[in-house]
Amino acid sequence: MRRGQRPGLSNLTVGAIVLTLVAIGAYLGFAKSIPLRSHYQVSAVMKDANLIRKNSPVRIAGVNVGKVLKIEKTGAGAESATITMQMQDKGLPLHKDAKVAIRPRIFLEGNFFVDIQPGSPSAPTVGDGYTIPVNQTTTPVQLDQILTTLQAPTRRDLQKLLGSVSTALSGEGAAGYNRSIRYWKDAYRDSAIVNEATLGTEDGDLSGYIASAGATARALDADPARLKSLVTDFNATARAFAVRQSDLAAAVNELPRTLAASRPAFASLNRAFPPLRGFIKDARPGIRSTGPAIDAGLPFVRQLRGLVSAPELRGLVKDLRPTVPDLARLTQASVPLFGQVRAASSCQNQVILPWSQDTIQDKQFPATGPVFQDSVKVLPGLAGESRSGDANGQWFRVLVSGGAYATPLGNGSIALTGEQIAGVNPPAPAQRSALRSDVACETQEQPNLQTDPGTVQSRRASVPASKLPEQLKLRDKAVSWLRRELKSAGEDKRFRVSDQVATLQDAVRLKARRTRSDARGAAARKAGR
Repeated sequence: MRRGQRPGLSNLTVGAIVLTLVAIGAYLGFAKSIPLRSHYQVSAVMKDANLIRKNSPVRIAGVNVGKVLKIEKTGAGAESATITMQMQDKGLPLHKDAKVAIRPRIFLEGNFFVDIQPGSPSAPTVGDGYTIPVNQTTTPVQLDQILTTLQAPTRRDLQKLLGSVSTALSGEGAAGYNRSIRYWKDAYRDSAIVNEATLGTEDGDLSGYIASAGATARALDADPARLKSLVTDFNATARAFAVRQSDLAAAVNELPRTLAASRPAFASLNRAFPPLRGFIKDARPGIRSTGPAIDAGLPFVRQLRGLVSAPELRGLVKDLRPTVPDLARLTQASVPLFGQVRAASSCQNQVILPWSQDTIQDKQFPATGPVFQDSVKVLPGLAGESRSGDANGQWFRVLVSGGAYATPLGNGSIALTGEQIAGVNPPAPAQRSALRSDVACETQEQPNLQTDPGTVQSRRASVPASKLPEQLKLRDKAVSWLRRELKSAGEDKRFRVSDQVATLQDAVRLKARRTRSDARGAAARKAGR
């Protein structure tokens, strides 16, 4: 380098720059896209892609958002094709219910572009490489296609159709058509449900249905005479419906009520099917054995037929002749008996059973159940009273003593009770009900057990002061007698007699002492073994 000369780029640097520019140019030439930019691609299956060309614009609401990259035919000689489009960021996002249409740039003729409707925001979005199915794509209809479709036979059929529509809408037809509009919503909804059901639930259901429908169509086409007869008979059937139009309308008006009444029945029938299937499954062995059982019973039937045949029947009738008059007299005499049995059964069902199901409401002694339950609860207590005993007698005895309260019974006598009587329920009636033997029990009014408790005058009883020393002397005499009895029996060490009134605490202590004594006895017996 000469002194004062500015340093330049080296040959190596210049070569690297040239190679970089050549690589960038080659990439842009072959890739035809700018790097580091989004290349979101989406495909669509079109029934006819002959009108679209490569690099055709892709628009959303009239705004260019991409272009067509390539067009691939789906099969040899097929008009349908799959077009692949490159989308810009401003054309995203696309949803699964997006729709694609090929539209002309100029009315009727000219170039075409791809028009995309992105879909509803509630639908899921699609990713790069997603293919929009053919049922969401459309192609434009050309004027030549319209003119080719409307040939002379088609035009004549169209004229007949329009004439039939005009005839149907004339007079009251238009008003009836307007009245039918309110039913269209339900009809279209139910038709959509039926059409969706025809798709099936498994792969191949729809194709199987189409194949079966094709077989049905071929069967109809195989016999034109019968098909003609079917159309003629259908015409006669339709005419019969038209003649009875008013009756048919009345029947149709009854259908909603019929359906409303039949739905619960069908629901009940549907609930009954599982048990019915189980019953059928369980009944199959019995049904299978019915045939052998009939075969085994046929000899008996033959013998039975021989028994009632003319030769045998005379001897049987001879043996039965003395019995038949007695049976007739028994039947005649049983009529009054069965009448009484019927009356007794009706009385039981109409009066006694409802009464036994009633519950007595009493504040002092609340019932825990109906009459037929509470009325027998006293029996176990009576049966178990003083049941514990040995050869010397019962272990527990009841000592009857005078009560602390006196209650007049109304017949000149007085009842002594340990506790004051709160009341009487039911109160004593003023007079006894009349017994009518000429009135059937089943027609009588049911007993009413709901009564208000009657009051009683119960007063505390007291011993006069002049009689108190005599009463104390009797108590001391009884205590002395009981002590002597215990001593003579050798039980005075185990039991103690007191002249004090026993309290609840005394009973609790005695019970605890008895429990400890039983435990010690059980332990001693166990140790002895």
